[in-house]
Amino acid sequence: MSAAEQALVVRKRVALLFPPTRLLERRRHRLVARYVRSYLKGMKGIEIGGAAHKDFGIDALNVDRYESMDTVYKEAEREVWGRAKPVDIVAPGHALPLEDKSYDFVFASHSLEHIPDPVAALREWQRVAREYVVLILPHRDRTFDRDRPVTPVSELIERNEQGFSSDEDRHWTVWTCESFVELCERLGITVVATRDPDVKGGNGFVAVLAA
Repeated sequence: MSAAEQALVVRKRVALLFPPTRLLERRRHRLVARYVRSYLKGMKGIEIGGAAHKDFGIDALNVDRYESMDTVYKEAEREVWGRAKPVDIVAPGHALPLEDKSYDFVFASHSLEHIPDPVAALREWQRVAREYVVLILPHRDRTFDRDRPVTPVSELIERNEQGFSSDEDRHWTVWTCESFVELCERLGITVVATRDPDVKGGNGFVAVLAA
């Protein structure tokens, strides 16, 4: 694991283990999870990069690019929650070994920004989902990315056209809700709903896309 990956995990651990912050984040998470379930309740789907301490109460198989339960991410889950969420499907988030329209939904929370080619991921998730693609994304102004520029849509299109890829785990894309909606419009993806912020005081936003 690179120094950048280790630094990201350390920041997440500190945020989750500091008691007052941890309690507040749990409350916020429950509110966001309720919103997510308002769309996905009763459906069967796929979750990209799910974690035990971020359980949304949805019926989904967990996709992770690592099979091992001993990664630094799984160790962090056990530290915070006492257990780690099992991995059901080992695959990159943008290349799922699944049939077209084989599940009702694809759900991803704070995952798309880690994929070098988000256009490829969105198209893949729409391929697999029958009803919805529901995303929670970090907002540039409310995360440690606040000093970075928003990633232009033109750059994201160019990455896809060039087949850009990398194994480095980092925030490849910096979003605002407006910039994400702009990308969807360029790709011809229907945005059913957005919620920005995802919850009062939250660091992200929700986007519900039609499959």
